[in-house]
Amino acid sequence: MPFDRYFAHGYHEYMKTSRIALAAALALTLAVFALACNQSTADDSPSDLSTFSGEPVQAATPVLEMLQSAAAQNGYVTSPGAPAANAEEPAPFLLRGIPNTPYIAQSTSPAPPPVGALTALPSIASLVDEIEPAVVSISVESVSRGMFFDFTDEGAGTGAVIRPDGYIVTNFHVIQGANDIQVTLANGNTYDADVVGYDIITDLAVLKIDDDNLATIRMGDSDALDVGDWVVALGNALALKGGPTVTLGIVSARGRTLSTDRGDLYDLIQTDAAINDGNSGGPLINLQGEVIGINTAIIRRAQGIGFAISSTAAQPIINSLIEHGRVVRPLIGLTGADVTPARANQLGLNVDEGIIVTRMTLDGPAYEAGIRVGDVITKLNDIPTPDMAAFLTLLWTFDIGQEVQVEYIHENETQVTGVTLIERPSL
Repeated sequence: MPFDRYFAHGYHEYMKTSRIALAAALALTLAVFALACNQSTADDSPSDLSTFSGEPVQAATPVLEMLQSAAAQNGYVTSPGAPAANAEEPAPFLLRGIPNTPYIAQSTSPAPPPVGALTALPSIASLVDEIEPAVVSISVESVSRGMFFDFTDEGAGTGAVIRPDGYIVTNFHVIQGANDIQVTLANGNTYDADVVGYDIITDLAVLKIDDDNLATIRMGDSDALDVGDWVVALGNALALKGGPTVTLGIVSARGRTLSTDRGDLYDLIQTDAAINDGNSGGPLINLQGEVIGINTAIIRRAQGIGFAISSTAAQPIINSLIEHGRVVRPLIGLTGADVTPARANQLGLNVDEGIIVTRMTLDGPAYEAGIRVGDVITKLNDIPTPDMAAFLTLLWTFDIGQEVQVEYIHENETQVTGVTLIERPSL
């Protein structure tokens, strides 16, 4: 085949292909306009498009006729196809040059979910109604002595009724140094309150008012919580009038340790439910209406980070305060710090979990058993102690006078010794 004929043949094939592509594009355009025309006659559309909204507009049918006419002038004649089976669907158009292929505009996007599926959070109104009668406001006054004058300081917090005969749990820092404590119930009745006992280590205190048959909270199991579970915080936020403030959030983390000016707090629940000034001592509840924490602290430089003492840690403290007026704990005679990768590398340790002994009482049980500063405690009675929170939680489950087998590492050698626990002095 001569070169010029080959070129002409290739050009002809190119033009033929271009026509087919143009036909396909035109078919898609016609289908879209057909769909628009069909939608314009739906039940919720005006019956007369020429007078819609009072403004004369051009009807859609002439537009289709103009497109079909333009297609005919370019050699792409269209003809209406068979009527659609569904009256709400546009009729297909068949294009000459594309064998019997109907082109109907169809949406490939999935139907959007119903609005109800996007708002699945339940109302907690009934939950609040159930727990609110057991939540109380606490007002305190303390006197600061000056050189020439005395100054009165006022504060506010929250508490929860734990027994119907007037026992109330709150935070120690709410009533610390207070000369006068008043408790206001949800019904507006106000009482003078006495301090039954307090525990600085867990920042808990128990108060008593002279009343009975009170609504009470139900303590739940914080060990059953999972990160991501919904929780509700109630409290006397900012001492606002009109009842407790209710906030909703999730469990952000468990087993947190927080350093405060009164010492470290252990086994805390972290939540993004808003906890403000005045919320201290209020309950953190799950969606079953059970108290799984006592709100105690926030980090002011952060947003959405609050902490509550877990119910698992709080329950034995509350019981001890009611029964004895103080918390009876065993003493091992040392303080420590968590082993971290950085500390392990710095000190040349061959473990990455445990507690490093940082200070000891020279006449305490641990020292007498041979443990020294710098040793790393890894187990108590064969139960691992990966950090101080786990160590103290486990230690406080033992009885006074009980001998505990302590596994520790001294100069990178594992040793075991028996330590007889004594009673921790009251603070």
